[in-house]
Amino acid sequence: MRRRGETMILGLFVHPAGHHVAAWRDPAAWTLRQLHEHVALARMAEAAGLDLYFLADFVEVQLESIEAAGRKAHNGVYGFEPLTLLSALAATTRSIGLVATASTSFSDPYVLARQVASLDHLSGGRAGWNAVTSADPGAAFNFGHQSPLPHAARYARAQEFVDVAQGLWDSWDDDAFVEDRATGRFFDPAGLRRLDHVGDHFRVRGPLNIPRPPQGRPIVVQAGSSEAGKALAARTADLVFTAQSSPATATAFYADLKGRLPAHGRRPGDLKILPGLVPIVAATRAEAQTKLEKLQVLVDPVVGLDLLRNLSGGAPLPPLDLDAPLPPRPPSETAQGRQSLVLDLARREGLNVRELYLRLAPGRGHGQVVGDPGDVADAMQHLFETHGCDGFNLMPAVLPGGLTDFIDLVLPELARRGLVGERPDGVTLRERLGLARPAWPRDETKARSAAS
Repeated sequence: MRRRGETMILGLFVHPAGHHVAAWRDPAAWTLRQLHEHVALARMAEAAGLDLYFLADFVEVQLESIEAAGRKAHNGVYGFEPLTLLSALAATTRSIGLVATASTSFSDPYVLARQVASLDHLSGGRAGWNAVTSADPGAAFNFGHQSPLPHAARYARAQEFVDVAQGLWDSWDDDAFVEDRATGRFFDPAGLRRLDHVGDHFRVRGPLNIPRPPQGRPIVVQAGSSEAGKALAARTADLVFTAQSSPATATAFYADLKGRLPAHGRRPGDLKILPGLVPIVAATRAEAQTKLEKLQVLVDPVVGLDLLRNLSGGAPLPPLDLDAPLPPRPPSETAQGRQSLVLDLARREGLNVRELYLRLAPGRGHGQVVGDPGDVADAMQHLFETHGCDGFNLMPAVLPGGLTDFIDLVLPELARRGLVGERPDGVTLRERLGLARPAWPRDETKARSAAS
């Protein structure tokens, strides 16, 4: 059923070279080691009307398998620090949202809240923060820990972290900085709120030493699909980035997460859900399939097995017969949602080890469509109109070619169907996504008093 008046949100999830694990071996692929490449991609996405420029982050060089690490570009080696990079892009773009990933496990809430608020001011209200809970042992070692926190403890810390960051963004009323030169008053003390937070993980007095962000609160993104991840998202997130390998799992996830919102006083429209999508598109289906096959033959088995190890729980793999099914894996403490997705995919499609890692190679478990423009648009339209998503985080297999293919071939078809539309200039990211601007706590108190 058509969702009247609604159009898809489209983000660009940027990964070195592209999302296919062998993308960097394509002679035409950029590896995104230069600022000018990011500037060109961001401007290309912005000109096409995409809503988000979305960056993941790595705080370690992933060397669990030295041999595999030396054969791939997805090991954290090339990653610029996202907030630094997006601050540069804020000066070279006008309207596209800028979303940076930062870990709640290894960051400090005051510093992170200040950084994201600064990006929001520098970009004119276009900042977003993808709050992740890091579970990699190598990352823990880089921050002085002997091991990652257990899953439940990571999410408890994340919940408190997000609460503190959002509270700090509410430190100042929107009009607190009066800058009245005649009276000598720079800010109105009545517009200030000190946080005075004392919790299990943080003690933060506040206030934040920067005016309230243009969006009130920058967009908070959450990417966990475990029970703890969904609970965190339902309470605090504005946008959820999720990996869903089939329409059935996507619609179930969508209904589950939206159904949790009323318990927190929220409406379905207060949270937008964007599954990742790898579109491999060409003028004909045969040409699109050829594009995929040219990448698949570049997948080194060492890299394929390391990918499978990472996505199926992280524990070392025993010696495997590549033509046999993947044997049972121990429950993951680090990535429960992704492990479940991978194991369900293998079981549902009857894949052997080689078939499974090749199936995961383009997008690491995210949805993928290989076909002509109509095929890709059909898949996107079906999921959107059957309430499996509010849009997509696009994951081009190769950059920049995968992005230009989508812009040139698929976007016109989506526009013809009325599924994408022009966004107004000069609006914040929150406005662009159709999300309400949070009131400052003092304003909420006033409203309650007036109502009584």
